[in-house]
Amino acid sequence: MPMRQGPQVLKRAQANSRPDTRDRQPCLTTLATMGFPENVLASGERVERSLHPHWLTVLGPTLLGVVLAALALGTVWATPDDSKGNTIQWVAIAVLVLIALPLVAVPFLRWRTTHYVVTTHRVMVRRGILSKAGKDITLSKITDVSFHQSLVDRIIRSGTLTIESAGDSADELLRNIPRSDEVQQLINRLIEEDSQRRAAGGGVAPRL
Repeated sequence: MPMRQGPQVLKRAQANSRPDTRDRQPCLTTLATMGFPENVLASGERVERSLHPHWLTVLGPTLLGVVLAALALGTVWATPDDSKGNTIQWVAIAVLVLIALPLVAVPFLRWRTTHYVVTTHRVMVRRGILSKAGKDITLSKITDVSFHQSLVDRIIRSGTLTIESAGDSADELLRNIPRSDEVQQLINRLIEEDSQRRAAGGGVAPRL
């Protein structure tokens, strides 16, 4: 009987000795998903919300892409399978691709490369396909956060956030934010928590 239990005990011991990496993954997984490098966050900083503009901003280009693809298939089906027909097909496809690049591909890439990230320390904005632009607004410098929703925005649960900050910098407008009212409340809550944390720490701001 003891001889049977020996291998089982050894297996359990080996399983218990394996490092559990589950607790290390959430922050890095979030950063990998949103396309930010791992060293963006400061020590003790945590991502609270990572957003792209509302998906309806690319609905029009997506529908246009479907129409252009249908036109390309229709052209291939309608033209004869000979040298003249092949020439017509290639010309038609080339024209459709030239239309699709600026009207379909560029809007989708612009949506995909626009990031709005709210952390426990700041609000980060990243934009750009080839050339990149970014701005970080620390919570301690934010003086007001407001949102605006049109009737359509209220239906699709989107809106525009306006972040006012101390100093000479212009207000930051974050357009087409999903659930903009919830994001506004989140930022206001984080500002309050950040203020309390600074007061408890003697007013020393963490270095970013």
